Amino acid sequence: MVPAERMTVPFRCTTIHEVEMSTPSPTDSQPCPEPRRGDDGLPVCRDGSGAPVPRRPASAGSARLSRRAFGGMALAATARLAPAAVPRRGIPLGFDTFAVRALGWNARQLVDHAATLGCDTLFITDFAPLEGHFDEASLADLRSYAADRGVAVELGSWSICPTSTTFKPDWGSAEEHLALGIRMAKAVGSPAFRVILGNQADRLTPGGIEARIADTVKVLRSQRSRAIDAGVRIAVENHAGDMQSRELKGLVEEAGPDFVGVNFDSGNACWTLEDPVRALATLAPHVVTTSLRDTMLWPSDDGVVAQWTAMGEGCVDLPAFFDLFAATCRGVRVQIETISGFAKRLPVYQDDFWKPYPAARAADLAAFLAVARRGRPIEPFKPPEGADRRKAEQDYQLAELARSITHCRDVLGLGVRAA
Repeated sequence: MVPAERMTVPFRCTTIHEVEMSTPSPTDSQPCPEPRRGDDGLPVCRDGSGAPVPRRPASAGSARLSRRAFGGMALAATARLAPAAVPRRGIPLGFDTFAVRALGWNARQLVDHAATLGCDTLFITDFAPLEGHFDEASLADLRSYAADRGVAVELGSWSICPTSTTFKPDWGSAEEHLALGIRMAKAVGSPAFRVILGNQADRLTPGGIEARIADTVKVLRSQRSRAIDAGVRIAVENHAGDMQSRELKGLVEEAGPDFVGVNFDSGNACWTLEDPVRALATLAPHVVTTSLRDTMLWPSDDGVVAQWTAMGEGCVDLPAFFDLFAATCRGVRVQIETISGFAKRLPVYQDDFWKPYPAARAADLAAFLAVARRGRPIEPFKPPEGADRRKAEQDYQLAELARSITHCRDVLGLGVRAA
């Protein structure tokens, strides 16, 4: 049973109705009239006609009966108000470290926070929290530290596409970066190593996204034997508008699904004009890990506005999403990556918007617009007036993540261990 102080109301947009707080009638604020009293000074009960109704004399027996009846009624009312136990889905629950990026925590601090939230897993999607400790012994120590706290670690990094606008040579060539990540993932006990191609800007580079996909496939294939020997799947994310789900599916199948899979990001699916539930259905056979959040979409004059939110606070059909996830992504961990507080315009009614998407499909757009029609405008995050902005952002990120983990556990039935 969910404690009363942690009760949340599930927000499911497939059945959304506008809910308004009822306003008091003009008489609600008026003082109640003083009741007419009898000769004994007690109030006189009246029926509908206004005539006095004889009062039934109270007796000790009837008073005891009333107390028992009242107690039974109270228990029944409590039972009716108590939420039914949420069926557990048996899906491990954790978070992507980008959700708390403003904190600047190292790996052990992140593990500690995962344990504090009652998480099963932690997804370190950047090498920075490792503070340069890339050697086998340090990574084994981190793995042991996390395991002692009941937390399993997954690992990731950034672009392995050498021609992407986002590629950085911080870890050598694209091939060297991928080889390093595979080795580190094995050492820390991660079954997958997450990478990205790039972002939406890559769709407008020479050759378009097809050329960037080809370059990424080449790098992936160069490390096939290394990944297979290490027992690590390379998880390519749909990232920041770079690929639609069918394009990422094509990348995986061309590179080799025996060692390449998908890190599914539900928020990024919205940035490529897709309903996250439909996008998951396309990619589900290849999903090996996740970076998930909710999204609020709403119609605008020139298209749609998207704003990422905490889980349960957007208009993605999360119950349907996780029904599908449980059926098609068995053994895959749910990692929450809240990146809330700002809106992105998607002006789909402007002709020039479609230049990066020459092969977009009408059915995908129609499904996306249907989700947007279920949403409503929300305000972006603003630090309280006079507050320290950095501290306000840290507090905001922690709160968004905490609410998301609670919603996932208490409403969606995610998570394996008790909070």
